[in-house]
Amino acid sequence: MAIRQDDNRPNRRFGIINLVLIGFGVLLLFSNFLPNPAAQVPRVPYSLFIDQVNSSNVKRAYITSDQIRYELKEPEEEGAPTVLSTTPIFDMDLPQRLESHGIEFAAAPPQKPSFLTTALSWVVPPLIFILVLQFFARRQMGGGAQGALSFTKSKAKVYVPDEESRVTFADVAGVDEAKAELAEIVDFLKKPERYAAIGARIPKGVLLVGPPGTGKTLLSKAVAGEAGVAFFIISGSEFVELFVGAGAARVRDLFEEAKKKAPCIIFIDELDAIGKSRSGSMGVVGGNDEREQTLNQLLTEMDGFAGQDKPVIVLAATNQPETLDAALLRPGRFDRQVLVDRPDLSGRKLILEIYAKKVKLSSSVDLDKIAQATSGFAGADLANLVNEAALLAARSYRTEVEQGDLNEAIERVVAGLEKKSRVLQPDEKKVVAYHEVGHAIVGHLMPGGSKVAKISIVPRGMSALGYTLQLPTEERFLNSKEDLEGQIATLLGGRSAEEVVFGEVTTGAANDLQRATDIAEQMVGTFGMSETLGPLAYDKQGGSRFLGGNNNPRRVVSDATAQAIDKEVRSLVDNAHNKALAILNHNRALLESISEKILEKEVIEGDDLKELLASSVMP
Repeated sequence: MAIRQDDNRPNRRFGIINLVLIGFGVLLLFSNFLPNPAAQVPRVPYSLFIDQVNSSNVKRAYITSDQIRYELKEPEEEGAPTVLSTTPIFDMDLPQRLESHGIEFAAAPPQKPSFLTTALSWVVPPLIFILVLQFFARRQMGGGAQGALSFTKSKAKVYVPDEESRVTFADVAGVDEAKAELAEIVDFLKKPERYAAIGARIPKGVLLVGPPGTGKTLLSKAVAGEAGVAFFIISGSEFVELFVGAGAARVRDLFEEAKKKAPCIIFIDELDAIGKSRSGSMGVVGGNDEREQTLNQLLTEMDGFAGQDKPVIVLAATNQPETLDAALLRPGRFDRQVLVDRPDLSGRKLILEIYAKKVKLSSSVDLDKIAQATSGFAGADLANLVNEAALLAARSYRTEVEQGDLNEAIERVVAGLEKKSRVLQPDEKKVVAYHEVGHAIVGHLMPGGSKVAKISIVPRGMSALGYTLQLPTEERFLNSKEDLEGQIATLLGGRSAEEVVFGEVTTGAANDLQRATDIAEQMVGTFGMSETLGPLAYDKQGGSRFLGGNNNPRRVVSDATAQAIDKEVRSLVDNAHNKALAILNHNRALLESISEKILEKEVIEGDDLKELLASSVMP
């Protein structure tokens, strides 16, 4: 959809005044600095002046700070001027010399400033200040001429649907439940009388919540495109201003404009910028009176929709619904909350098909495999994946995107770019090989819905010296205690392989240890999977944490309970570590053979890897 800004045209009257002021200033400058033709006299070197003085050919002299003007008794040539000037030089003997040759001389009195100079000093500085002030005021107003208080005008952009850039529900995939919820809003905007006849009240506000990149903004544009109504879009941060009260004024202006163009949709992106909870901010460091005034005005405006004949629907999006004020979420304001989550397997395939239409895709590409390999990817991640694959194909001078390009793009997104300049020493490369093979063997034997698809000892990203890629074989939304213990054992498989082969450990397992510890702490503190501590939650859950951060702070517990938690976490990690050691010791010959092959090839994947791991057995 095309974007149309508020067309506040500049006032021509102010433009004329500015031109007059600028012209007056320029005239003053020219009148002050242009030379006066009537006062021009020939200028000669100072040495010539001294020679004429010594030859007693000077009749009188007039000395000023910037020149010496003098009159000759007799011109040196016929028709030559008798009045000349020269540039003065610091000469203490000049008065005595002039007096000894009988020359009349006088010094100029202190020069009084002229009228033009005085006028210039009084007019030009204020003129410059006014012009600078107007420049910044116009930038603050966005080019409009609404007066000194135009910064209180709404900065919302108006999307006008057209056929070329129109977004519909067909352009959004992977969020069928969210589309079904919003389709009701579209139907109400098209046929409000059908709902009014039965006495139904459509929600005033719909809050879209979900992780970043899942398509919340795209969904809101699709609603406007389907309904064919005016669509106001603004970010929550655009309400907040330096001037106190500007945010509330912008909210009022936004809703006034929306009421004029009703039926319409207002979309507020990043609602948490102005809608954070007000609890605890009274007199406490961190309170924000300007933000609270803006929030209060938003609540007031949403309450004032009841008497409207034509509907105005407020859509909002946030990644942090747990931080929003409770007054925003009560019935009558944001009545409905729609989860826009990461897509499942079928959703990812549909999203890939949409973005694959925008590039030249080879007929041999299997999007099912790509969708299966991108578990946890959001819609924006999949769009970036397809674009990255197209860039790789163009870089290799291919006319179509092939399966290998998409696979390489996945590795770039997951593990980072290849670091060909990072050359490992032979002993380091050997340690990395055994480390990654240890992950692969343990991960292959552990229960769960993932399989080892690739082993690589090619450095990638900022710190990864190698990686083992596991792909889910099926969509799973629940994990048992056995599955989580298997994940911990897989993470510790690399470190365990180093212990089995070299008898010592390296720093390469730092990230593995961190992830293993996090899983163990969640098992004990969040999921209640400890027989000793029982089904209790010792971690504070802050709601839906769409921005990540699983390391929730612990509740206030006693020292004995804290020690019991630490002991249980340690027990889970130790058991998984011992399981990994037992598996690798039992499959020592396989560990050696696969490590030798990967040292030769650097990468093992596909059927070759599957065939090698098939001979591994549990102890």
